[in-house]
Amino acid sequence: MTDRDFKVARTRMIRTQIVARGIKNDNVINALNSVPRDIFVEDALAEKAYSDFPLPIGHRQTISQPYIVALMTESIELKKTDRVLEIGTGSGYQTAILSMLASWVYTVERIPDLMESARKILTSYNYLNITYKVANGAEGWKEFAPYDAIMVTAGAPPEIPQPLLQQLNDGGRMVIPSGERGSQLLLKITKNGKNYTKEVLTGCRFVDLIGKHAWQDNN
Repeated sequence: MTDRDFKVARTRMIRTQIVARGIKNDNVINALNSVPRDIFVEDALAEKAYSDFPLPIGHRQTISQPYIVALMTESIELKKTDRVLEIGTGSGYQTAILSMLASWVYTVERIPDLMESARKILTSYNYLNITYKVANGAEGWKEFAPYDAIMVTAGAPPEIPQPLLQQLNDGGRMVIPSGERGSQLLLKITKNGKNYTKEVLTGCRFVDLIGKHAWQDNN
């Protein structure tokens, strides 16, 4: 496919998968329309980059379905002045979307090869307001806390990791899949003083959030 073909596919994705399913935030839609999703997958899968399903990126990880990326991004309600923590860099696609909408993105990935690949792509395409760390994401990134928003792109256990809750700013929002392995609910959690409100967004299926405060890797 040519660059023009990918642009046409991206436009179709926005119309049929994003807007048609109720995503209304213009900033989110514009970001999804600007970021070339095809550069974040292997060349052999590039023609499927704008399809309505997740794709493998190696190491038993995936790049999320476009609609889920849009829903999570809209739900976290980013402002241009926000500092956001992303747990699970993965391919770097969601990271690029966040970087267009926030002041700064702090992204954590536990698999070094994925982090290095994402960093190279993001840097080469001038997504520069990003700080990277290879670590257990369920522990967050205390050094730069608190955050205005936290996005978790892996499935947490039913009990939300406490470090992530603690690293939210007052008024901060977190979007996180939580539930059993292989089947979760996508939650939006908002911090109000010492209290947290929880909203269920949709059912979903994410790879496991691995490490302390999360699932143990049995493989």
